[in-house]
Amino acid sequence: MDSLRPIKLLPARERVASALRKAIMTQELKKGEEISLESIAERLQVSSTPVREAYQMLAREGLIKLRPNKGAIVLGISEKWIREHFELRAILEREAVMMVCRKNVDLSSILNVDARSQEVLKYQTWQDYADCNQSFHMEIWTAAGNEKLKELLSSLWNGLSMGYRVTEEEYARLSIGEHQEIVAALVAKDGQKAGQLMEAHILRSMESILTHLNPGE
Repeated sequence: MDSLRPIKLLPARERVASALRKAIMTQELKKGEEISLESIAERLQVSSTPVREAYQMLAREGLIKLRPNKGAIVLGISEKWIREHFELRAILEREAVMMVCRKNVDLSSILNVDARSQEVLKYQTWQDYADCNQSFHMEIWTAAGNEKLKELLSSLWNGLSMGYRVTEEEYARLSIGEHQEIVAALVAKDGQKAGQLMEAHILRSMESILTHLNPGE
C-alpha cells in the first residue's frame, strides 16, 4: 500500500470536455437541450473557466453550438461521429503503446496505476475506477514521449465507455482485465501485441457506447 503513488489526472478543461462529450454520446444530454455555464459548473463542481474552455472544444467538434452570453445548445450525435471518434482514438492509442515499447521507457507510472486498479478489484470500490482508467491511458500517452500525441489524445478523451445497462462493477472488471493484458505486453516489450490489444480495447469501447444509440442491441 505504501509503495503506491497518487495517480495523475487530466487538466480541468479536458475533464469537463470529457464529461460533456460522454453525456452527449450516451444521450444524457439530448439534441436541442440548452446548457449553461453555471449549471454545468455546479453539476461538475468546477469553476466556470474550464467549462467555458470545454465549450470551445466541443463547439469545434460540432457537438454543441455556442450562444453568446447564454451558454450552448446540444447539437446531438450520430453513429458516424462516434465511429470516427473511436477509430481515431484506436489509431493514436495503438501507436502510443507501440512507441512506449520501442523507446524502452520507464513503466513505473503505468504499473502504479495498474496496482491502483487492482485495489479497486480487491476492495470493490467501483466508483473509483473512472480515475484509474483515465490515469492508465494518460500515463501511456506520457510515456510515449510525444507531446503533440498526448495533447491530441487528451482532447479526445471521453471517460468510461459503459454500455447500455452495464453496471460499474461489470465495466470495471472487463476494463481492468484488458488493461492487464496491455501491461503484460508492455512489460514484455511486445509492441505489436500491445498495439493490437489497445486497438481492440478502444474499439470494444466504441461498440459499448453505440448501445446507447441502439438500446435493443
